[in-house]
Amino acid sequence: MITKIFDHKAKSINLAALILGAASFISAVLGFFRDRLLASRFGVGDELDVYYVSFRIPDFISMVLIMGAISAAIVPIFSQYLSRSKKEAFDFLANLFNLFLLFLIIVIFVLIIFTPQLISLIAPGFSGQKKELTVLLTRIMFLSPIFLGLSNIFSAILQIFQRFLITSLAPIIYNVGIIFGILFFVPKMGVVGLAWGVVLGAFLHFLLQAPIIFKLGFQLKKILNFKEPGFLQAIKLTIPRSIGLAAGQINLIFITAVASTLFSGSIAVFNLADSLSRPLLTFIGVSFSTAAFPSLAMAFAARDKEKFNRIFSQTFFKTIYLILPLSFLLFLFRDLIIKIILKVGKFSSTDAQLTAACLAAFSLGIFAQALILLLAKAFFAFHDTRTPAAASILGMVFNIFFVIVFVKLFSFPNFFQKFFLFFFNISDLKNFEVVALPLAISFSAIFQFLILFLIFKRKKEIFFKKS
Repeated sequence: MITKIFDHKAKSINLAALILGAASFISAVLGFFRDRLLASRFGVGDELDVYYVSFRIPDFISMVLIMGAISAAIVPIFSQYLSRSKKEAFDFLANLFNLFLLFLIIVIFVLIIFTPQLISLIAPGFSGQKKELTVLLTRIMFLSPIFLGLSNIFSAILQIFQRFLITSLAPIIYNVGIIFGILFFVPKMGVVGLAWGVVLGAFLHFLLQAPIIFKLGFQLKKILNFKEPGFLQAIKLTIPRSIGLAAGQINLIFITAVASTLFSGSIAVFNLADSLSRPLLTFIGVSFSTAAFPSLAMAFAARDKEKFNRIFSQTFFKTIYLILPLSFLLFLFRDLIIKIILKVGKFSSTDAQLTAACLAAFSLGIFAQALILLLAKAFFAFHDTRTPAAASILGMVFNIFFVIVFVKLFSFPNFFQKFFLFFFNISDLKNFEVVALPLAISFSAIFQFLILFLIFKRKKEIFFKKS
């Protein structure tokens, strides 16, 4: 019975999106519970700052090297092989799996050696014991990209075979691992237990999906062919995509560096607000774009322009109709959300007010981030990873500019500061500069969406003419 449930096949985009969305909701609930435990046990201060900074480099590896390869390369290339032969497709996957694992181990080994220097770069405000603890947690968390890397390769292939249910359960089990770490590792190890909880979650993420991918026909093989055409094509597609994702991660690293120079706990405030806004983006933006991507890739592979346009348009407008009103509700009820989820234990009223303001700032740009995901998937279906990468780099430039300007403007009394104090309903000027960080992300996302959408409208016809 359990195997049948895990092997469930979603036969439509709407059903796939529903499965992903429902799983995202469950994952979000667990995420809220996780954040409540963190806020209650640690409050806003040095320990949570250390935990969130320790995430930054492993997360950079996961997003840039893993998500870049998967979303940009594996789905369209594997789809091409699969249209010819299932055996060829799985041989390509076995070779990519081995090469990818080897590459990850080498990269992480090097990063472990230079972790102290990297922490000095991304958190210049950290020193002494706070920096040493951050280095230790980061080195432990470097195990997680290995498990997540292999697991996300499995996720991409399972989605091609329409096994969305099992892939949607993986993030849930990942959160379960982190919560287990908070409840059982932290009492014995302190904040170090959080890092081991992350590693446990990543391992469970991998372990959950492995049996189904092997059932579909995947086999580990002694293949290590750097000259295999599919692998070379994957590298060609991955590099621009990875550069684009690196731009987004550099945004977060830059924001972390700026936040480390503000008040103690500013990194925690920013990340807690980000965690609370993230489920809405995942529930709608990630669910619909992920569900539509295999169909978009197959439609383009079949040169079916009408089907491609229909899938894209339907997904685009469904995303807008859902995410705009929900973003407004998130903005409207931000204080209540913070009070219910986080205001417990060591989490003070001041912490709650600042986190609510940051949540409101995030809510302004969620719609743009969701539509960027869909537009990027459409370009990936065209085998074009350069355009989204260029848009991401431009978005990074916008973000850095807005961070610098907003932090400066929020640091002294002026009309701009007074407007946003009123807009976000902040009564205390103290530490208001942290709100500049999510506000900059929202502004840059809106600009990036507009640019990418205009380019997509102009280049869509060209791609089909070339094909």
